[in-house]
Amino acid sequence: MKREELNWLADNPFYTKRFAYYVGRKCRTMTVKDVAKELKLDWHTVKALDKEYMQKQLQRNPVAAPGVIGIDEVSLRKGHTYRIIISDLERGRPIWYGGEDRSEESLDMFYEWLGPKKIKKIRLTVMDMWKAFLKSTRKNVPQAAILFDKFHVMRHLGEALDKVRKMEYARLSGKDRSYIKGQKYTLLSNKENLTLDGRKALKKLLKANKRLNTAYLLKESFGQLWDYQTEGWARRFFDNWKESLKWQKLVPYEKFAEMIERHWDGVAAYSRPENKVSLGFVEGLNNKIRVIQRRAYGLRDEEYLRLKILTCMLKEI
Repeated sequence: MKREELNWLADNPFYTKRFAYYVGRKCRTMTVKDVAKELKLDWHTVKALDKEYMQKQLQRNPVAAPGVIGIDEVSLRKGHTYRIIISDLERGRPIWYGGEDRSEESLDMFYEWLGPKKIKKIRLTVMDMWKAFLKSTRKNVPQAAILFDKFHVMRHLGEALDKVRKMEYARLSGKDRSYIKGQKYTLLSNKENLTLDGRKALKKLLKANKRLNTAYLLKESFGQLWDYQTEGWARRFFDNWKESLKWQKLVPYEKFAEMIERHWDGVAAYSRPENKVSLGFVEGLNNKIRVIQRRAYGLRDEEYLRLKILTCMLKEI
């Protein structure tokens, strides 16, 4: 912050904690630039006040020993620059942001920060099927069950569907190919999120291409896996789903099924009563982080981003 700004803050009678809180609350829904324009302040001042507000939020809400944690990563920018985010899924808040990438060593940093006393309280970890996260968690939290997040699993299946789309586009020509061109979003979106025109385009596409229609229906049906209350019924469903891949020539789906087979314990863990947690929190947090990143675009201050993420679910003060 400029010296002139510091002097202004020191001499201004309105600069109180209450004013900092007022600025901080505004920055929850507005960009620093917009708040600065509205309050006629330098944006460095607004950012400093917002930081003060968020630090106070964290002081008032210390991290308790979590029982269920969600492990995810956030991409800072293009080029595979990642940081790890850990959430307390029972209390519904992110509790740690850090690491240097999404490696085993980076996740080890979280467990070291949490400490052995709090680690013993963890009974369930929710994550993607990323080997580094698995290795670190099994090493540091051997008592905890591992559950693979439904949204991450379905994302893998969505990627398999997109590979089928690309294969069909490369295989076909002329009119048959034209039905597929430019329809990636239509095919991969949830049907309820499509406009009327989007639904018509999807119906036309699936009618025109039998293999894509089969792949789409298989993707839609796979979500039923998380509805089963016992592992036995979940396993029966998956075996039947895998059996239906025979003779379909859907190689990306066959590879997806092999991946699920290798990680079955972590997928089926959700069917156990003690592991029923809200899996939607991680997806909701990811959406919030994307909004935060858009608002903070151009601010080369990772500490500011860290504070924004760690306080995004906390109550205002």
